[in-house]
Amino acid sequence: MSRIGKKPISIPAGVEVTLQANVLSVKGPKGTLTFTTRREVAVVIGEQEITVEKKGSTKLAQAMWGTTAKMISNMIEGVTTGFQKQLELNGVGYRMNIAGKKITFALGFSHPVESVVPEGLEVTIEGNVMTIKGIDRQQVGQFAAVTRKLKPVEPYKGKGFRYVGEVVRRKEGKKAS
Repeated sequence: MSRIGKKPISIPAGVEVTLQANVLSVKGPKGTLTFTTRREVAVVIGEQEITVEKKGSTKLAQAMWGTTAKMISNMIEGVTTGFQKQLELNGVGYRMNIAGKKITFALGFSHPVESVVPEGLEVTIEGNVMTIKGIDRQQVGQFAAVTRKLKPVEPYKGKGFRYVGEVVRRKEGKKAS
């Protein structure tokens, strides 16, 4: 049984939720998000809460029950407060600069690495910390993961991208005999 799927999702003030032909739309102060629901689940919109019910007893219906409920709650949270991830860049000579929607990284390669900020995201850089903000949780996390993959933190000197607060286990280097 899904514990997430059982719980009703409350609709805060200022958020408008509509369902038309399996397309759920959530509109709030920060923007609008849409999600296409699967036919294995039914979404019931009440006055102040949303409930997700599964149709049938298949494994897919069971899996999509909790997934759909969490997607809806993430959409509501996104249009009210938004999401953010912070990446920290460590390393001597490693830099990042933003100009409009283009980010340029100096990551120890022979060439600068360039990345374009996707539509709907806001990126700010302060020192060696990059903050990615947006209303879509999946988009924020995906851009943070793609950026982190450019230069993942290495375990010997701790150089590269890491999430703020992430603990990287350091390894001991070679020993002189």
